[in-house]
Amino acid sequence: MDLVIVESPAKAKTINKYLGSEYKVLASFGHVRDLIEKDGAVEPDRDFDMHWEVGDRAKRPLGEITKALKGAKRLYLATDPDREGEAISWHLREVLAEAKRLGKVDVKRVVFNEITKTAILEAMKHPRDIDSDLVEAYLARRALDFLVGFTLSPVLWRRMPGSRSAGRVQSVALRIICERETEIESFKPQEYWTVDVDLRTPAGQTFTARLTHFDGKKLEKFDLGNEDAAKRAVAAINAGDPFTVASIEKKRTRRNPLPPFTTSTLQQEASRKLGFGASRTMRLAQQLYEGADIGGETVGLITYMRTDSVTLSQEAIAAARQLIAKQFGPNFVPESPRAWKTQAKNAQEAHEAIRPTDLTRRPEDVADHLDNDQRRLYELIWRRTIASEMESAQLDQTAVDISSADRKVVLRATGSVIVFEGFLAVYREDIDDPSDAEDDSKLLPAMAEGDKTARDTVKPEQHFTQPPPRYSEASLVKRLEELGIGRPSTYASIIEVLQDRGYVRLDKRRFIPEDRGRLVVAFLEAFFHRYVEYDFTAKLEDQLDDISGGRANWKNVLREFWKSFSKTPDRARVMPPVKEAVKILIEGLGSIREVIDVVNERLRPHFFPEAGDGKDPRQCPVCSEGQLGIKFSRTSGAFIGCSRYPECKYTRSLSVANGDEASAAMQGTRTLGVDPASGEMVSLRKGPFGLYLQLGEGAEGIKPKRVSLPRDIAPDAITLDVALKLLALPREVGLHPETGEMIYAGLGRFGPYLKHAGKYKSLENTQDLLTVGNNRAVEILAQPNRGRRNAAPATPQKEIGPHPDDGKMITAGVGRYGPYVKHGKTYANLPKGRGIEDVTLDEAVEWINARNEKIASGGGPKRRAKGKKKAPAPADGD
Repeated sequence: MDLVIVESPAKAKTINKYLGSEYKVLASFGHVRDLIEKDGAVEPDRDFDMHWEVGDRAKRPLGEITKALKGAKRLYLATDPDREGEAISWHLREVLAEAKRLGKVDVKRVVFNEITKTAILEAMKHPRDIDSDLVEAYLARRALDFLVGFTLSPVLWRRMPGSRSAGRVQSVALRIICERETEIESFKPQEYWTVDVDLRTPAGQTFTARLTHFDGKKLEKFDLGNEDAAKRAVAAINAGDPFTVASIEKKRTRRNPLPPFTTSTLQQEASRKLGFGASRTMRLAQQLYEGADIGGETVGLITYMRTDSVTLSQEAIAAARQLIAKQFGPNFVPESPRAWKTQAKNAQEAHEAIRPTDLTRRPEDVADHLDNDQRRLYELIWRRTIASEMESAQLDQTAVDISSADRKVVLRATGSVIVFEGFLAVYREDIDDPSDAEDDSKLLPAMAEGDKTARDTVKPEQHFTQPPPRYSEASLVKRLEELGIGRPSTYASIIEVLQDRGYVRLDKRRFIPEDRGRLVVAFLEAFFHRYVEYDFTAKLEDQLDDISGGRANWKNVLREFWKSFSKTPDRARVMPPVKEAVKILIEGLGSIREVIDVVNERLRPHFFPEAGDGKDPRQCPVCSEGQLGIKFSRTSGAFIGCSRYPECKYTRSLSVANGDEASAAMQGTRTLGVDPASGEMVSLRKGPFGLYLQLGEGAEGIKPKRVSLPRDIAPDAITLDVALKLLALPREVGLHPETGEMIYAGLGRFGPYLKHAGKYKSLENTQDLLTVGNNRAVEILAQPNRGRRNAAPATPQKEIGPHPDDGKMITAGVGRYGPYVKHGKTYANLPKGRGIEDVTLDEAVEWINARNEKIASGGGPKRRAKGKKKAPAPADGD
């Protein structure tokens, strides 16, 4: 029996059916090993030796593969047909060879672009060796990412405390987002006016025309720059009767279809049309690639989804043309097939474009076998593929000029009509910013030169130029591809990393950089500008492509990069290790103070914008002598503080001052009055963690009493009386009539509460906290517990399917820590962004097994001693 290895168990099951009993197909569950997660994983001083370790989750599948190898004659490595898939196969071979498990087993590589019986059987007829060029390109990429990340990140941590990390590609993507935000902030809107006129033809049909010529001159965009200019134009129009059709220009245009999807364009269109993020799109595409059960057989529905190619196989083109002729008619089929060529930089065209494996399998034919999201994505791919081989659309465009009697005023009306739909019968591309599109789709009534028109309403309208829009996922992916930065297959993970690290956030499906992200970009642009340049990053991608094509040596590429990056002297015989490079770079930056001064100056327009009142925006609002600037705390990261610290303790969070922060309460210390009991001053202050009340200044070595300002009390509404009550917390409410124990009211990290006999009960608001009496407190304590902060009841568990090992049911639900899957007593959290609606059995088994392995290796929950009566809480579930 021969052994075949693929990545996923779903794919293994399908392929095993195609190959029959002579083969055993197992899954590796992705990569079986990765670089060790610490310094020394890549050693530049030892000619870039790389050190790998087998992951915990890979131990079980490796054990099954090792067991199945006994007695096998051949091992076929059938991982994905790309650079990453080649690397997985290489890792498998290396791990098995190092463990001396291969013996005389013949190891071969097979690749296929779709999971269909024909494609699999054909691939098995043409095995090959592992492509060393692709593997070396992968090794170079991993080494570069490690060297940049493990060098820049420690530099960031030591010179900008609170920063998370930097990366070779992620930092450049972050720079793109931050630069767009800077453009928006510095944008100055400019006023302009347009004038539209409603007109009627001699037949009484209405249409609208726009003023294009005024006083005998063609109008440019800003020629009507204010209301007075617009009023003069309106007056000229009103005095220009009669308006006559001066000229009619008609022309027929062709609109060509777009090519079939690549990874990048699929992510862009799925974002625009379906509202899917890049990660969601790729997950759904993976499911369509691995297939669905149709007619009792699992069939792959689309070709491999990680590709830069826009080409289609001759068989696919023939099938498309045949279907188009049958479903739409022969006139929808172009005379010759379209030859598509990608326009993206650094394109790798080893595979086909993303297309359905069988174009006759229409979306409605497979709808019952897919969930709603899968169906929508499949339909998008099917329509784009069919449209790419259809005839061009034909449109008649018309432009009519209507002039005044003295020819000094000219109005223009435009319109178009589709005379032949062509590919538009199937597919229309969306755009990122609809405001950029010209509205020329309206129809115009029949007119002839010399016709007199009747003027109705004249409509002047004020406009202001708009700043460039923030990037959406679609437009960011498009920009990254245009610049040749990264690979389309990595865009989803890049976007996810930027969000996970708090560098950017999505708001209304647009990326907004967080202040900590802008700090990182400002630092990198100031001190490591070359390595966040677009051309530099794209050049590295070109070099990686040269390695994969056998045109460059991967070690030479690494040597050239590391010599420059680590500032290695030309005379040096040995490359410095990562730790030494970090030390050299940190010493070259200067002190933290010097770094902060540079970053402050770069971000001055953002954090301290000019108000237009002549005042210094960096003047401290409390002492009026110091200058505000960015400061760093090793525990809480960056914040804004006064340069006269510790004499002036003014601070505010790292953000642009807004209306709320302009209030006295938000700008340092505000005196509320004197405590009559102690004679000390009560004040409202702002610290790095928010607003708080303070009694006095404290004695030497003794901190003054403080309490956080509750969220439901506005800073401007706080009074001395309320402040004293809050500073007096916790307070005694009264004795419980049943137990005789005291009831306390206090303010904790989760809000106001009652405490009695060691048990806590939350209160609705701060007003209750300050006023609740003994009777009401007893009532509240007697009420049944409503759960965690009045949380909604737990979501009912959903059955996923029986576990293949023991047949016990795996369920999914949503608990305290988010969505999870459960098998027996094992809970496993779902990956970020996943919901329980589309969890498959194979995924659930994978997560459960990984969780069990983590627990077995000591990474699981700490169990209570046996003497305790309480049962242990689930590790990650509800």
